[in-house]
Amino acid sequence: MSPDNETPGGDKSPEKPDETIPHFVSDEPFDADVEVVLTPEQEKYYMASQWKLMWWKLRRHKIAVAAGFFLIFLYLVAAFAEVFAPYELQHRDVRNVFAPPQAIHMFHEGKLVGPFVYGYTSKRDPETLQKIYTVNTKKVNRIRFFCSGGYPGSEYNFWGLFKGDFHLFCPESRRAPVFLLGTDRLGRDMLSRMIYGSRISLSIGLIGIVLSFSLGIIIGGVAGFYGGWVDNGVQRLIEVLKSFPRLPLWMALSASLPAKWSPIVIYFGITLILAMLDWPSLARAVRSKLLSLREEDFAIAATLMGASTKRIIGRHLVPSFASHLIASASLAIPEMILGETALSFLGLGLRPPVTSWGVLLNEAQNIQVVVLYPWLMAPMIPVILTILAFNFLGDGLRDAADPYK
Repeated sequence: MSPDNETPGGDKSPEKPDETIPHFVSDEPFDADVEVVLTPEQEKYYMASQWKLMWWKLRRHKIAVAAGFFLIFLYLVAAFAEVFAPYELQHRDVRNVFAPPQAIHMFHEGKLVGPFVYGYTSKRDPETLQKIYTVNTKKVNRIRFFCSGGYPGSEYNFWGLFKGDFHLFCPESRRAPVFLLGTDRLGRDMLSRMIYGSRISLSIGLIGIVLSFSLGIIIGGVAGFYGGWVDNGVQRLIEVLKSFPRLPLWMALSASLPAKWSPIVIYFGITLILAMLDWPSLARAVRSKLLSLREEDFAIAATLMGASTKRIIGRHLVPSFASHLIASASLAIPEMILGETALSFLGLGLRPPVTSWGVLLNEAQNIQVVVLYPWLMAPMIPVILTILAFNFLGDGLRDAADPYK
């Protein structure tokens, strides 16, 4: 290696910086009388806002971007659950109770038929009285796409506003049902119930994080801005709340909700419980940021100009680390989804007729049921995928919001 690549102490020079980010350092000596002319690419980076810089850094995190698109798809499915689900939520097929999942095929007897499933043939075990299903390869049930109904369970009330029967996919024949993930003990399609359940499980995380962030920003902002006895009081309150085991406290508060309350009131009650126990972590993060930012020149200047505390915190301090708050929110939402799923699974959260992923998993508590009908554990799959997607997105947002990366 040539001496030009070594420092006077003998150490090697640092590696070459990333070429994707334009550099403003020049080898020419600085002259104050010479006008600096930036290239269009350099000017684009120089004039970029904090949010745009964050987006450019996030785009390089491929897993986080893929997780973000996956979550957008999940929320679209939840918003249009009636269209994506082949059957109405409470539709029952008493002829196919505990029916196993049907596999999708494309070829039948060597010919391309298109997507279809084979029908069932069922008989009753004379000793156990269990219904045993076998695949009937002579009965072909084709699947149509972007179709209107005309079969049992096709009609629905979209968000309770108007009736419809349009579906993304549906069975071709009225007498040949399609159960891609099987049915439950009442003959209800598991895939349709999982799609409808996503509306509750995904929305409870968003509503809960709004309430949690509102409490965390207000309480943490006041503690960090004023300090002193206010800060000490808030910190002691946070320490008391953090000392309680989270799951037992969730269970105790959820069990205290009266059973006679309507499902919608129970839904908001569970959301409020999850939000009330999640705000301490955010409040600590907001407090530490405000303690460091309140001494900055722009905050002192706003105080000397007579700005109110509310305006200083809301218009100057919080926006300066809003990107970190967004990253924290993406990591806090899956905790609330897991909390609702755990409570509903234990029978202390949401209850039927409300349908969520946790309520669906509640039917799989009996080990005998799991052994005989393992497809009842299918709601566990979207829970795992959603939690992983939020964690991947949160890691990407946290890295993108870090100015030192």
